[in-house]
Parts: sequence; C-alpha cells; structure tokens
Amino acid sequence: MAVVGTLASLIAAGVGQDRTVNAGGLPLVGDFFAAALRPRLDADFLALTANATLTTLGYAVLGTALSLVLGLVGGVLASQTWWRSATRRRRGIRMAGWGMTRTALVVPRGIHEVVWGLFFLSVIGIEPIVAVLAIGIPFGAVTAKVFSEILDETPQRPYTALLAAGSGRGAAMLYGLLPPALPDMLSYSFYRFECAIRSAAILGLLGVGGLGYELSLSFQALLYQEIWTLLYALILLCGAADLWSSAVRARRMAPRRPGSRTSRVVIGSLLAAIALLPISAWIVQLDLSVLGEAGTRELTVQMLGDSWPPDLPSGGWTELLQLAAGTLAMSVLAIALAFLGAVVLAFPAARMSRAGGSPAGRAARLLMIAATRGLLLVLRAIPPPVWALLFLFVLFPGILPGALALGVYTLGVLGRLMAESAENLDDRPLQALRAQGAAALQVFCYGVVPAATPRFVAYGLYRWEVTIRETVVVGVVGAGGLGLLLDQQLATFDYGGAVATLLVFLGLTLLVDLTSAAVRRSLHT
Repeated sequence: MAVVGTLASLIAAGVGQDRTVNAGGLPLVGDFFAAALRPRLDADFLALTANATLTTLGYAVLGTALSLVLGLVGGVLASQTWWRSATRRRRGIRMAGWGMTRTALVVPRGIHEVVWGLFFLSVIGIEPIVAVLAIGIPFGAVTAKVFSEILDETPQRPYTALLAAGSGRGAAMLYGLLPPALPDMLSYSFYRFECAIRSAAILGLLGVGGLGYELSLSFQALLYQEIWTLLYALILLCGAADLWSSAVRARRMAPRRPGSRTSRVVIGSLLAAIALLPISAWIVQLDLSVLGEAGTRELTVQMLGDSWPPDLPSGGWTELLQLAAGTLAMSVLAIALAFLGAVVLAFPAARMSRAGGSPAGRAARLLMIAATRGLLLVLRAIPPPVWALLFLFVLFPGILPGALALGVYTLGVLGRLMAESAENLDDRPLQALRAQGAAALQVFCYGVVPAATPRFVAYGLYRWEVTIRETVVVGVVGAGGLGLLLDQQLATFDYGGAVATLLVFLGLTLLVDLTSAAVRRSLHT
C-alpha cells in the first residue's frame, strides 16, 4: 500500500510527465552553498543576529509555557481517568464530557501555527503576542492530547485509593496521579520546546521578528552570506536545545538516588526554564494589553463575521479537491523520502553498545555518530520554507519542491527519533546472539532490525500526521497545495474562502490521522 501510494503521488507530482527541472537555477544553488564557507561575520551583523536569536528563543520559551498551561488543563480534562471517577448513574454525562473535550482539541491541533499566526496578524498586527499565541494554542492542544495519554497510562492505584478515602477528583489527581506522571510529562515538555524554537523561526518569516524575519529579508535580496550567518545561529540554538532536552531525558531514565545528579539536573533544568520566562518576556517586549484593545475586538468580530458562511473558490469543489489531492500527494512523497533516509541514517547516528573493537575503531564509530547527528541537526534546524525556496530555484512550482522540502526537514526530525529508539532497544537479545557466535551483520539483521522496525513504522506514521499539517508552511512560499491557496485567500482578505479551505484541510488531516491509527492498530494485532 505504501509503495502504491508513493507511486501515485509521484504521478500526481508530474514526475516523468511534465517539465519539472529548471536548470537555470542551478548556479543560484551553487552560490548559496558556496556562501556557507564565508558567512557574514562583521560586528554589526553579528549583533543583529544575536538579537534575532534571543527574540526567537524568547518566542519559543513563552509559547512553550503557554502550551504547557493549556496542555496540563486540557490533558486532565481530556483523560479518561478524570471522567472515569464519576458514578455509574452519570455514565452518559461522563462520556459526553470526555468526548466534548477531545473534540474541542481537534481544531486547534489540526491548524498549523503558521495559520494561527496569519490570523492573529490580521486582528492584532505585528506584535510579539502573535508569535506566542500562534505557538501556544496548537502546541497546547497537541500537548493536552499527549498529557491525557500519559495520565491514562500511569498506574492508577494511588489515585483510586485517594478517591476511595474521600478525596475530590482534583486533589486525587494532584497527589495521586501527577507525581508519578511528571517525569514523562517533563520529558515531553522539553521536546515541545525544541519544536517551538523551529516554529518560532518559521513564524518569523511572517514578519513578527527573530531569525525567521531576518532570513526572509536576506533571501529577498539573495544575500547568501547573511543567510548562512543566520542559519548557523539557528543551528546552534537548536543544537543547544537538543542537548538540554537529551540531558534531561537521560537523567530521568537513570536510577534515582537521593541527592544524585539525576535530581540536580532535572530540578536545575526546571528552575532554569522558570527563570527564562520573565527574561523572555523582557527580551521580546511582550505586551498583553493589545488583546483587550477595542480595535482588536472590532477586527476579530469583523473577521468572524466575514468568515461565515464559508465560500468556495472560483473553481468550486473541483479546485478544492484537486488541491487536496495534491496536498496529500505532497505529504506522501515527503514522508516516503524522510522515512527511507531516516532508516539509513538512524543506525549510524545511534550510540548502540558494541563489544570489543580497537581504539581506532571506537574513534571511527564516535566520529560517524557525531557526523551523522550533526547532519540530522542541520536538516531539521533549517526551516521548511528555506528548503522550499532552495528547491524552487531548480524546480518549477508545484507539488515536488514542497514535497522535497518537507522530506528533507522531516528526515532530520525522524532520523533523530529513530536513532534514539535504536539506542533504547533491549540489548539482551543482541548479547545472546553475540554469545552464540553471530557476526556483527547477523546481529544487526536478525536482532536489531526486527526489534526496531515496529517503532520505526510508528514514528513514520506519527510524522506523516505532522507532515500533512506542515504542507501549509511550504505553501506560503509558493510550493503549491492547499497552503498556497490559503495564503492567497488570507492576503486578499477572503476569509470565507479561507474557512472553506481550512475545513477541507481539517478533513484531510482527519483522514490521515484515521489511516495512521488504523495502520498502527494492525501492527499490534
């Protein structure tokens, strides 16, 4: 099925049928990568880059904080555990409450942060709160879903014991369920922070400031040396966040002892994150008063009035469905490229235990791990719109450049997830194979690959769900699909048309989510 879908998507992209390559753009790509060796490093531009980096970091910190507040409240209310505590006579009310909460999370989760950013820009203007809300709302909905699943999978005995002793649901949740669930929730929170940095850079392309905004200005003037200085800053910022997140996750998995380094690392990280909140608000000059201004309220009411009823584009349903099919094909091609590339790079990037070996061999393995992880970091640190613009230099506009841009970016994310999954494999079966005299290749083929495949497929399906939403990002820069139509509609204040496009987009994301869930269920049967 995956092969058929990929082939159909290649046909939809016009590969082998239409003229896709623009050879005239090759010198531009060559100039772009040549500039990587000579970025702009004068004091004035480095100061500008540092300021933009701090702005991007500030947006990420504040957006993550908002998402965690929304995610914690929504996660509790969306968990089956919270509603399960109701009496049997109120079963209908309980199920209705749980269903309404889960349904309420679908729309904010299904709309990409770029769309939220475009909406808030229309009603608030270029203000720092735009980036914070655009990150916090969709990330909060995603976090709520994940937190609810963590709470439901946490051992329930302390929670039910407190309920039986007469505690209220809130107290029982606070003292009986949240403490054991906190490590997993904290680990996921740092992962969301990594994602927020990349999202903050993408939102900067809309004009809210930060590294993304400076990148857009430099790209418009084709100042490649400036672009690489900004990209290096973004790569370093993402790398620092990755190291911080990895350190927290590693310490959480280590055996806990009173006063151990595990506790110090986690508690210190938590305190540092809290301290970053006021600093970030000061850096970006966050002003919450704009939310209550009369102009903001009037524009919001006017936009909502203009948005309903939804209005079809000039091409009607035919145009919408054709663009939806193109968007789906874009996501399939992107995830196919990312999955194949991630499978190839995951094992070289994984720090898997290997017995024996000479010092030179161990040094070579460490060098390979560092090089592969560095490559994956670069691929995921560079925002998809930047990749899309590069591919649009050498490819004609359409599905293909968008698919390649998303594929390269997703390869960086998926490769890291797969590498960490490979590192976490149970080593005992592999040691048993080695003890029986199996060669390294046999251990890999018969021990590592079968154990890693289900996790790899699960991660691939998860990233496909994310990729279908991220097609909006490359559409904004002209790479095709529903995202391009949506950007044009918002630019011309066609809010009724934008709502119609969003509804089709939500239906498409729901289709992908259901397909992904069905495939995951089949893997467990």
